[in-house]
Amino acid sequence: MLTPAEIEDIRHARHGDPFSVLGAHADASGQRWLRCFQPGARAALAVDADNGQPLSVLTQLHPDGVFEGMLGSTAGAYRLQFTWADGSSATVDDPYRFPPVLGELDVWLLAEGTHLRPYETLGAQIRVMEGTSGASFAVWAPNASRVSVVGDFNHWDGRIHPMRLRRECGVWEIFLPGIAEGARYKYEIRTADGHVLPQKADPYALQSELRPATASVVSHMPRLAPASAQRQQSNALDAPVSIYEVHLGSWRRKPEEGDRWLSWDELADTLVPYAQDMGFTHLELMPVSEHPFDGSWGYQPVGLYSPTARFGDGPGFRRFVDRCHSAGLGVLLDWVPAHFPSDVHGLAQFDGTHLYEYADPREGFHNDWNTLIYNLGRTEVRNFLVGNALYWLERYDVDGLRVDAVASMLYRDYSREPGEWIPNVHGGRENLEAIAFLKRMNEVVGIERAQAVTLAEESTAFPAVSRPTFAGGLGFHYKWNMGWMHDTLKYMARDPVHRKHHHGEMTFGLVYAFNENFVLPLSHDEVVHGKGSLIAKMPGDRWQKFANLRAYYGFMFGHPGKKLLFMGGEFAQEREWDHDQSLDWHLLSDGLHEGVQRLVRDLNRFYRATPALYEQDFVPAGFEWIDHQDAEHSVISFVRQGRHDGATVLVVSNLTPTVRSGFRVGVPRPGEYRERINTDSAHYGGSNVGTPLGAARSEDVPWQGRAQSVMLTLPPLATVFLEWGA
Repeated sequence: MLTPAEIEDIRHARHGDPFSVLGAHADASGQRWLRCFQPGARAALAVDADNGQPLSVLTQLHPDGVFEGMLGSTAGAYRLQFTWADGSSATVDDPYRFPPVLGELDVWLLAEGTHLRPYETLGAQIRVMEGTSGASFAVWAPNASRVSVVGDFNHWDGRIHPMRLRRECGVWEIFLPGIAEGARYKYEIRTADGHVLPQKADPYALQSELRPATASVVSHMPRLAPASAQRQQSNALDAPVSIYEVHLGSWRRKPEEGDRWLSWDELADTLVPYAQDMGFTHLELMPVSEHPFDGSWGYQPVGLYSPTARFGDGPGFRRFVDRCHSAGLGVLLDWVPAHFPSDVHGLAQFDGTHLYEYADPREGFHNDWNTLIYNLGRTEVRNFLVGNALYWLERYDVDGLRVDAVASMLYRDYSREPGEWIPNVHGGRENLEAIAFLKRMNEVVGIERAQAVTLAEESTAFPAVSRPTFAGGLGFHYKWNMGWMHDTLKYMARDPVHRKHHHGEMTFGLVYAFNENFVLPLSHDEVVHGKGSLIAKMPGDRWQKFANLRAYYGFMFGHPGKKLLFMGGEFAQEREWDHDQSLDWHLLSDGLHEGVQRLVRDLNRFYRATPALYEQDFVPAGFEWIDHQDAEHSVISFVRQGRHDGATVLVVSNLTPTVRSGFRVGVPRPGEYRERINTDSAHYGGSNVGTPLGAARSEDVPWQGRAQSVMLTLPPLATVFLEWGA
């Protein structure tokens, strides 16, 4: 018989081990007793699960709905029939008659922190147990005194479905019969001191509600995506990579329908063919994980495993990715393992303790973003994040992850004053736990999803970010070249009259260009917070602004490193980016804007068709200066070289508005150099100045340390690509 204390603990949802008292249990004599709790029920009957025949009338031990009765030693599977005061009744399966959900291997791996795919075990999993359909729920909350699943199915009442604690790994679990896809749920958690927390969303939820609602949603696991050798080659270091960075909520909207977002299928119908036509190789999506605050742009996620409901559901996102691949586009996701917001329904103080975050604010609070920092010293937290990386790569078939804010992870004193940070065990500023995590994540991705790539947004001089872990590196495939971006944008913003005094801002990047596998990023960060758009940064009158931007894009596509351009940059969006508004597509009715778009399209196509521009991005053999010292004329010239003899492209940038006729440039080999791209072409809105006949044959005139040279006409504020031919 239940004791009065047990009855009270059940009634008030205080019992820490509900499976020890609820359900069927044998006494010392072998007799089975059945106990259940259904708030508000006036009567309870156990019936045979197969034929519905009565097995036992249960006695009400408390008017709140606590029942107990003898089941009999021979009774098999049963169900419970409850009757309410109004005479209505319902027959349900008893969750407390089902065995543990987690297998012993899962428990072991979760406890050890080496479960590569914890999302297959934790969270809500639609499944069949003992012939009964439903969903299992499992959540890590080792310091809780009680955890319950609450949702539509139990009136969000934490008394009805308290869970079983698997003490070996700190996970609470339960199987709820009858729960199907679409059910909304959360966890109600009682802390060790008896305080009931605000209901928590599931950290492993596969789907979440659209803000401002915060519930998790039961969803089917996305199917496992097969590996692709073709896409592995498309992501290779010697492949052309030109990335179109997109914020899905503001790329394009539906103004005729309340300015709503496009759905995943609408994005597949519009964004995918647009990016394909523009010649990009990859889309990089700003974070698609569920996030409560639009103004975070996705960089403060709560549902790390949930594709945001802003654009539809998970299957819709998978269809979008498939459409990208069908169009020859890779998909990269911005991924945020550095920090998370303090929203009460999220990870903060998850079980009443600093479970996911560091307890000391000198380690666990990010002053710049008012967010919490993952405690990467905990195996379970590392497991949560590494598993999430694999989840997007394997289950949604994305091609890579751009890891946000890596610099903030690597250094304990990042954006902190003296006294605001704690040194590591050696007294240094490096975050050893974060370094170990990033290495582990990259190693796991490399082994489990070899076709995928990882990119680091890292703005410091931390060494070997994009070098293999076995060589002492962090293991990323690529690193954003923030220094190149800052230096060159600073130069391009200067009046051409003054550029000769700052020539090194354009050339310094080659001093370290081969230290890492760099991506040249003209990202969203450069067109917000009062920085203005790219076209707005350019000096001069309207014509010169556009000429400057075209010349800059040409220089970027000639420079070693993969390319990244934020949406709107491809047609010279004039207004600073606003996440609440669509891009200004009407600007394309203006010839200068359309000209920039044509140029970016042609640069992408020429780049992809010209191995000299990408095959040897990361080795000195792929680049040769012709003249990096002509500061007086603000002219920069260099050669890009492919692996095969003859794959040679001469790139010359004239960064003043002065036409330079009869300008001699040394060349590495004799032959004809044919103009392939001229950013001053009238086709792009330029003045159509260029070398006569669009080609120049080398002459035996030694120049700039070369035995041969060509005579060119350099257009104003322009970059010219000339391809060698014998």
